[in-house]
Amino acid sequence: MLRAPSSSPCIFCQIARSSTSTTLLHSDEKVVAFQDINPSAFRHYLVIPIEHIPTVKNLKRGAEDFALVSHMLDVGQTLLHRDAPSSKHYRFGFHQPPFNSVDHLHLHCLALPFIPSWKSIKYTSLGPLGGFIEAEKLLEKLKPFPPLASSM
Repeated sequence: MLRAPSSSPCIFCQIARSSTSTTLLHSDEKVVAFQDINPSAFRHYLVIPIEHIPTVKNLKRGAEDFALVSHMLDVGQTLLHRDAPSSKHYRFGFHQPPFNSVDHLHLHCLALPFIPSWKSIKYTSLGPLGGFIEAEKLLEKLKPFPPLASSM
């Protein structure tokens, strides 16, 4: 699915194209990962698609977006398990508009505890108001419908 390119210079697009000095923790044909510039936890990484997708609201139910978010989550889990193996709790999810700070889809990968502890508020679901959506909940919303059984 081709999405509209960012109309303004997007810092995450620049990072994805290696146009900044940001150190990448992971890079492949679909995503890149790096440390959050303003960490909220013991370890705080972001995983972003190379393709500019503004927010979770731009994702559609179906195999393509489901596979992308699954891959983002796999990358984030692999990095945190490698870099913070002693953490007992991890959190993976996305801020939803109007609570997202950058209009480029990004998965927050957090190895807890939150530092300082009050930052946990930023990573809380606000139900119908949005807030933070756990990656697993988003994947449920994106899961492709099963194919309809054809009657012959």
